Amino acid sequence: MARFAAATALASSLAYVLAFAGSASAQTAPAKPQERMVVDARELVYDNDKKTVSAVGEVQILYQGRTIEADKVTYDQAGKRVIATGNARITESNGTVITGDRFNLTDDFRDGFIDSLRVVNPDKTRFSAPRAERTDGETFIFEKGIYTACEPCKDNPERPPLWQVRSARIIHKKAEQTIYYEDARLEFAGVPLAYIPYMSGPDSTVKRKSGFLSPKFINTGPLGFGVGLPYFINLAPNYDLTLTPTYLTRQGLLGQVEWRHRLVNGSYTVRASGIFQQEKEAFLAAPLGAGDDKFRGSIETNGKFYINPRWNFGWNASMSTDRWFYKNYRILNESLSATTYLQEAISTAYLNGQTSTGWFDLRGYYFQPLTSVDWQKQQPVVLPVLDYNKRIHKPSFLGGELTFNANVTHLTRDAAAFQQLPQQTAYLINNLNTAPTYQLYDGCAVYQKSTCLVRGLAGNVARATAEVSWRRNFIDPIGQVWTPYASVRADIFSVNPDTTGYPNANVRTIVDTSDEVFGRAMPAIGLMYRYPFVAKTSWGTHIIEPVAQIVARPNETNSLRVANEDAQSLVFDANNLFEWSGKFSGYDRVEGGTRANVGALYTGRFGANAYANLLLGQSYHLGGRNSFATGDLVNTGLDSGLETDKSDIVARAQISPFTGLFFTGATRLNQTTFETQRIDAAATYATSVVTASVGYGRYEPQPSLGIFRRREGLSLNGSVGVTSNWRLRAGVLFDLDKYKYDREVRATQYAAWLASPSTIAIPKYANGGLFQTASTSFGINYTDECTVFDVSYSQSYADRQSGTTKDTRTVMLRLELRTLGELSYSQNLDTSSTGDGVTSSR
Repeated sequence: MARFAAATALASSLAYVLAFAGSASAQTAPAKPQERMVVDARELVYDNDKKTVSAVGEVQILYQGRTIEADKVTYDQAGKRVIATGNARITESNGTVITGDRFNLTDDFRDGFIDSLRVVNPDKTRFSAPRAERTDGETFIFEKGIYTACEPCKDNPERPPLWQVRSARIIHKKAEQTIYYEDARLEFAGVPLAYIPYMSGPDSTVKRKSGFLSPKFINTGPLGFGVGLPYFINLAPNYDLTLTPTYLTRQGLLGQVEWRHRLVNGSYTVRASGIFQQEKEAFLAAPLGAGDDKFRGSIETNGKFYINPRWNFGWNASMSTDRWFYKNYRILNESLSATTYLQEAISTAYLNGQTSTGWFDLRGYYFQPLTSVDWQKQQPVVLPVLDYNKRIHKPSFLGGELTFNANVTHLTRDAAAFQQLPQQTAYLINNLNTAPTYQLYDGCAVYQKSTCLVRGLAGNVARATAEVSWRRNFIDPIGQVWTPYASVRADIFSVNPDTTGYPNANVRTIVDTSDEVFGRAMPAIGLMYRYPFVAKTSWGTHIIEPVAQIVARPNETNSLRVANEDAQSLVFDANNLFEWSGKFSGYDRVEGGTRANVGALYTGRFGANAYANLLLGQSYHLGGRNSFATGDLVNTGLDSGLETDKSDIVARAQISPFTGLFFTGATRLNQTTFETQRIDAAATYATSVVTASVGYGRYEPQPSLGIFRRREGLSLNGSVGVTSNWRLRAGVLFDLDKYKYDREVRATQYAAWLASPSTIAIPKYANGGLFQTASTSFGINYTDECTVFDVSYSQSYADRQSGTTKDTRTVMLRLELRTLGELSYSQNLDTSSTGDGVTSSR
């Protein structure tokens, strides 16, 4: 036995040492660089009798990309085994770290036994076991193994992680990239919560692999309890198929399939769902639900492809057998609009191109309403819609900016859409004598211009618009900014109304229904003046900027002949006070006459982070016909604050006193009485611990538009981080004018009681007070490196606008265990909602 007590600097080739220890005359072939072993230890110990070589003291061995560390490593030449003891560790080439009390491995380190094993993979997943065996260099067998994706507690590493899988045997087959669990139980904080006799899943190296996904659970009154088990089929690296059969105790088997395909220049997805209902009577019959249908289903698809870096085309489309299918069966649809009151599925296909100075977009739309109160025949099919915009900066002959705009729109609908003034009391379908009672689809008691709006014509309507505009900034020697402006716009309309059938024939009494093609031209010239004054004080920098703008145009023509489809919404505020192209929101209307817009802008900077921005202004009609005083088929412009020669006063404020706190506000004031006509205000505060927001809106009645009651609401939302992992959130929306609606309902009921006091009970007056909630929500979330847990509760109260007659309460639970899967569950606590097509008695 020979000992070499060197300080830490011994490095040699283990292959050479082993050969020399066995025979002084043995010849060995030169080792390739990647096969050579490099050993670093305090001393090497040779035992010729036992034919062993031991590296002792801070041993480190490098071999084939692996690093082996231990207090002592012994090579048994006869048994061709390597035994490592004392703080033993193997670091694989992929970053996996294997530690244990004792390693007993073959001389190539491929197979062997490990005591008190701990494995940490590059993705921070962990295995541990009292004893483990590795065979074939790729299969790990953990006896009484434990698996987790959670990191150990820094203060108490021996404490059980948040969750772990404890199994009689865990088998990890690297060749299959699969982990098998036998007699497994899922533990949270060391407490067993679920027993699973057998399961398997992909390891951390897998991105796509065929197999079962996390189950889905459904529990609603009309569906019963349901369990869906998705199965993912990895057909190829660029396309796959997911099958999700869901068994519902009341309705039978719901089938769902999803196909995904990625190509070189894009990708697309197709999803389909369908069911043959067992209990149709769980849903309302037509026209309030799909209780008459045996088969119900849907198909959805979306895709996007790049023709080149500037051009792409795509689509997002969905169709269903009925408008209630998505809600009734909890089908996720990316085409659904996110707004509360516009519940519809929007299908579109498009071709889009853009450069740094140009934009082209061609698309078509199909709208499918998802509540009982909307009629499919009144929804337009919009095809095509073409938009083109081109900007030329500093053209040589003019300077400034030259802009070209073009738009082409064509739409068709089967049935005309109406709205009664000043209040909706007449409907196209009335069922008031038998249960369930309902009134559907807005109509008018008298079809005349003063009491009835035409929201949309039946038939075909088309328009083509082209506009060129120019503007340029000039700054004179004293700092005044002058911006001249000029534009010319031309429109061609083709109106072909359909007046056959009910209710289309009623349009004749309101609007000229003859087929016609007509045009209009609108030139404009204008000038804007700004003169910023800058002042610096000890507490900030201030900029006060008076702004004046004048635009001259001829009178608008054909406003009553135009079927206003895209400019029905008009909100006059500080944002569009100085809009060159006019204050209408779309192309169907154009601002005419001569108008001056004046205002003052203040901007302040205080310290490093505080700032304020204020704008106050007013608009004046100077000459010609005021476009906003001339109502079209939907009275756009009336009650807007612009219909008089001197407009209402508009103001806007944005203030941030310090980082994280932000106030915004906008208002419109009556120009004579200074009464508020519109208020929008919000405040937000956000830090890493607390977020809070308050929103308030108040809009006065606009009887010419069919809005006869003031609208007022208050929203409160916030969240707080209780700890670094736990966060609470809550929100509430108050309908501050609901009490007025309650009064109207009670007045109607009281009038009916006076007419038949012997058959109807005297109605009770329910005074809900000022702060009546429209919706509430609260939830709790836990997130760490291995777990996401979220529970939420939401309640939407009966809403007269969306068609629901009773409150909707929903509890949602989501649990995501990293690398194992995700479990989500949604429970609707109420099943009676006319807008959802569900029978109120079930």
